[in-house]
Amino acid sequence: MAALNKNLLDIKSILYAKAIELGFCDMRVTKPQIAASLNLDSWLNAGYHGSMGWMEGRKEQRANPKVLWPEVNSVIMLGFNYGPDADPLDILQHKTKGAISVYARNRDYHDVIKGKLKLLAQTLVGMTDAQVKVFVDTAPVLEKPLGAQAGLGWQGKHTVLVSRNFGNWMFLGAIYTTLELPFDEAEQDHCGSCRKCLDICPTNAFSQPYLLDSRRCISYLTIESKVQIPLDFRKAIGNRIYGCDDCLAVCPWNKFAVEASEAKLQARSDLISPDLSELAMLDDAAFRLKFSGSPIKRIGRDRFIRNVLVAIGNSGNSDLLRVVEPLLKDESELVRDMAEWAQGELQRTG
Repeated sequence: MAALNKNLLDIKSILYAKAIELGFCDMRVTKPQIAASLNLDSWLNAGYHGSMGWMEGRKEQRANPKVLWPEVNSVIMLGFNYGPDADPLDILQHKTKGAISVYARNRDYHDVIKGKLKLLAQTLVGMTDAQVKVFVDTAPVLEKPLGAQAGLGWQGKHTVLVSRNFGNWMFLGAIYTTLELPFDEAEQDHCGSCRKCLDICPTNAFSQPYLLDSRRCISYLTIESKVQIPLDFRKAIGNRIYGCDDCLAVCPWNKFAVEASEAKLQARSDLISPDLSELAMLDDAAFRLKFSGSPIKRIGRDRFIRNVLVAIGNSGNSDLLRVVEPLLKDESELVRDMAEWAQGELQRTG
């Protein structure tokens, strides 16, 4: 047994070294059970998932990895740093520019991270006869609770995983395996009395610390929601046209964060502070071309222009009426309705 344990420790060490070589910032291993303290049911019952029906549809698989895959014996959790090279809150002061969430300013991280996870999984398969499955935020896997349980960090009061070594700018990936590797210890919560992430939220999306009401979250409203953005939230959205980084950006633990080293995740120059006027003129073909390979592409042109029009309506710049007026006759009702609102806002404030 001692020899077997030593061999498993060696395998884990080799995997860790390979993970770092592939660009991951950390790797930990945990058991394929999630702590009973996670109350997914109460969050769902409160309706905090909004229109994200898939959260409820496969909740048993999320809450228990062995329901998703009965043969799993270990969960390898990986963190991948995507820290920005500047304060992402600065763009919020430039009202005629669009604020795009840090993670979405280049290639779709699902594709980038999954490719690296597959390479790491191949390393494991090459050393053993273990079976593996890899996941990056597209399957019923609760990456944040598993990451906390594995010791990558802890779920902060904003519900995002926070690392003492890398802050909260981390993508998470998981490898389920039939091999039972040595488990790591969970990380303690180091948020203390800090509530910066809660206080900065423009829409008061946190009903209490550690509890996010997605229906009020700007990331949900601009990305997940397929309908018109409720009037009550439009002013608070400001010029955020895809996602929101406010609660992440103010976390004090980001003093240990480093800039993303993966070129595919470093911000494209045209997505750091794009002109709202130029974005508003994108038709479907131009939208698809501009955002090819980007996570923004998945919401489609109409929802994206809806978001841009909210930002334009909040800009206070009546010069932008020239790009709003053609959209009053757009084929999309979603776009037409928001163009009408933006026009009214600009006429009133301009």
